[in-house]
Amino acid sequence: MDLEIKQKLTSNWFKSLQEMFCKTIGDFEKNKISFKSTTWRRNLKKDEGGGEYRILKDGKVFDKVGVNFSKVYGKFPKKFQQNIPGAQKDPRFWASGISVVMHMKNPLIPAMHFNTRYICTTFDWFGGGIDVTPSKKDNKEKEVFHKILRDMCNRHDKNYYKKYKKWCDEYFYLPHRKEPRGIGGIFFDYKKDNFEKNFKFVRDVGVTFESIFQKIISKKIKKKWTSKDKENQYIKRGRYAEFNLLYDRGTKFGLQTGGNVEGILMSLPPHAKWK
Repeated sequence: MDLEIKQKLTSNWFKSLQEMFCKTIGDFEKNKISFKSTTWRRNLKKDEGGGEYRILKDGKVFDKVGVNFSKVYGKFPKKFQQNIPGAQKDPRFWASGISVVMHMKNPLIPAMHFNTRYICTTFDWFGGGIDVTPSKKDNKEKEVFHKILRDMCNRHDKNYYKKYKKWCDEYFYLPHRKEPRGIGGIFFDYKKDNFEKNFKFVRDVGVTFESIFQKIISKKIKKKWTSKDKENQYIKRGRYAEFNLLYDRGTKFGLQTGGNVEGILMSLPPHAKWK
């Protein structure tokens, strides 16, 4: 398949996911509060793509949720080329993706994160994942969450879940705290062996994420919580912010390739505490 066609297919899918997620999130808020949408360009002087990030704040269900779509291209800075597969021979790149971060009003509902992306250098690959970060332990929720991911992965390859769960556990870990960020999920990168197969998997990851956040929110949306629960959520959000600012690849990639700063940092919670 022609590379240009692959790029069009993937970016159109990521954009349609943005629309779908925002519609579902709006339904939870009963459309009484809306997303603030911001479009941006990577380079104001020449065409190097851009994107749109949408942020909803202070809802009855969501304290803050961001849904970010991007499609950018150009050349990697020299200092960054050695860190990107395929960029050493040719610094030109094309990348598109979608990322979602949900910080909930009810502290019994976990923070949730999803992203998928397609990157082209001298070769092209998919990456992404889903992970959940509760501030209060819920073993049943953890079990159901991982079962959904396992079933989804098994539809594509029996080896995916074990491999990508392990990768997620290792990735979303705070070495300085010696603790995981949350209850894990799946994380994958450099999927380049078969475009059709990999794209089918990536689409399923997106659809599955919507199913997951709908199930989790619907189950807990009316559950009562205490001020102590909220305090624990603020502390956990501090850990979330530490990971995203210190270790997250997507944050580093976006900042080092001239992405929109507000869109990149949309993953940060609206309020957090440290003790």
